[in-house]
Amino acid sequence: MERRIAMVAASLVSGVVAGAAVLSPALAGEMKPDEAKRFIANKLFSYNCFDGSTGAGRIHADGSVVGTMEASGRTRYFSLPAGTIKLTADSICASLPRAIIQPCFNVVQTSPHSFRGSLRGLSFAYCDFERRNPRVDLAQHETSLQPVQSAVALRPSRYGD
Repeated sequence: MERRIAMVAASLVSGVVAGAAVLSPALAGEMKPDEAKRFIANKLFSYNCFDGSTGAGRIHADGSVVGTMEASGRTRYFSLPAGTIKLTADSICASLPRAIIQPCFNVVQTSPHSFRGSLRGLSFAYCDFERRNPRVDLAQHETSLQPVQSAVALRPSRYGD
């Protein structure tokens, strides 16, 4: 299971980094690492991967990653420390615990609000990402809630307050 979390974390990292492509002047193609960092830091993205796993996550400016992953009917929370995401002048890579390699990523914009992140050299291993706005999501869920009957009855005060 730890290996699967590392794989999804790597996919999450690639996809979130890919989100930077949404604001790219070229509107398509791979982004430079510094452009990606400016766009993705502290933003929430949901994802769906080629292997059927899904979830949501956020990469912080310090390179730490937090999120959820659902696979095989189980939802897991993961948190990776500062420095997990490493940027150089020409690459975006992840330093994952117990990983044999340091995966690097290709990111490609697929629409104004979505992108695909894949492992460099393994384009079949990808996740599709969509930027989420938790405030909008919360507001949409609140409008679908039904009123609840209260067991408490309010009565006028006897003291005229």
